[in-house]
Amino acid sequence: MQLIRKSLIACSFALLASTFSASAQTIESANAQAKQELDTALSELSEVRAGIATKKVPLLRSVSALEDDVRQKTAELQRIRRLRDNSDLGLNRLREQVDGIEKQNEYAAGLLDEFVRSFETRIDFSETQLYRSATEEARLALEDSDMSQAERFTKQIDVIGVAINRLGEITGGYTFEGKALTPSGAIEEGTFAAFGPTVYFASKESALTGITVNKINAAEAAIAVPGEGFDAGIRQLIESGEGNLPADPTLGKALKIVEGNDSIGEHLAKGGSVGMVIIGLGLICLLLGAFKTFEVLSFKTPSPEQVQKVLTQIEANDLEAAQNAANDISGTGGDLLRKGVSHAGAKRGTLEEILYEKILAVRPRLERFLPFIALTAAAAPLLGLLGTVTGMIKTFNLITIFGTGDAKSLSSGISEALVTTELGLVVAIPALIMHGLISRMARQKIGDLEQITIGFINGVIGSRNQD
Repeated sequence: MQLIRKSLIACSFALLASTFSASAQTIESANAQAKQELDTALSELSEVRAGIATKKVPLLRSVSALEDDVRQKTAELQRIRRLRDNSDLGLNRLREQVDGIEKQNEYAAGLLDEFVRSFETRIDFSETQLYRSATEEARLALEDSDMSQAERFTKQIDVIGVAINRLGEITGGYTFEGKALTPSGAIEEGTFAAFGPTVYFASKESALTGITVNKINAAEAAIAVPGEGFDAGIRQLIESGEGNLPADPTLGKALKIVEGNDSIGEHLAKGGSVGMVIIGLGLICLLLGAFKTFEVLSFKTPSPEQVQKVLTQIEANDLEAAQNAANDISGTGGDLLRKGVSHAGAKRGTLEEILYEKILAVRPRLERFLPFIALTAAAAPLLGLLGTVTGMIKTFNLITIFGTGDAKSLSSGISEALVTTELGLVVAIPALIMHGLISRMARQKIGDLEQITIGFINGVIGSRNQD
């Protein structure tokens, strides 16, 4: 066994030796091949470096030329940007100037629009027929969307020229021909004379002279006659430039106040249907109040002397004479005493019931219609409040349609609201006073009857006790 082991070991060593020898030969051949490849690569590297060196100088020159070109382009770009920035700055300034000019034009246009719209309201209504064409063209220009701003300015400046010419003419007064509305409602041709704030008129078709005033819904200026004493002076002023004129320091307000004073019928008509109901209720209340006043005042009660005369006959046991004395007394008081005489022999309680029954029968007649008067005093203010509410509703409806610019269109609803309140109080206050007075008078009459009844009963019972 040992011999075999030694043989195996020897074989192993021999095999290893042969293997190392082959490996050594392989490494040497690999080193030789690598050295050859390295030499070849170094040779190629030298050739490439030589080629690069040959081409490097032209490339550097091209790069330098391109860099110079880039610098030039960059400088040109910066110059162009500066020019652009300067152009933008100038353009912005121009835009600001344009915006400023447009705002000035808009402001001027607003002033011109306001002047055109208010020109006709600043002159006398009679003068509008002179300047109607210029103002109408300017007003139409404002509403024409196809017209340029310059064309509108031209139309509006024409109105300014007309206004300046008018100022020159009105300085010393001037006359012009036109139409006017007479107090009777006819339209007549005549001559106007503008003198200061007042315009006078003299008709060519009649002897009418007067002062021009504005009238609601009138197409022409209306004429107010200040008085017959000024007719000659006004006509002389218009024909010759001199004359005695009526002076109005209120600048026409006095005439407007006089024209604005409504008659009673016109004032009541402003209350509308609710006002008519209040007026009708008030008239009925007034008639009933007059009737009740007459009825209560005509209600006669016996005097103490007449009652004592009847009691004297009863004390004398002369019932026939007492009945005749009672017959001489008229009215409900006489009926009461006659009833008492006919039951003079009844017991006190029975007599009291009989006489008080008579009084109770009289009370409804004295107090009838008084509840209606009291109802009128309570209902009239409520009806006035109803008219106020309906008038304000009408006013708000008009505001919805026409806006708040036209105060004249709102006056009807406001008038109805205020007039109905006024009518309600005018009816309620007298009705309340009337009810109080008539009620007191009726209670006084009933109290007199009760006093007479008590006195009569006491007198009858007293006469019995004496017997």
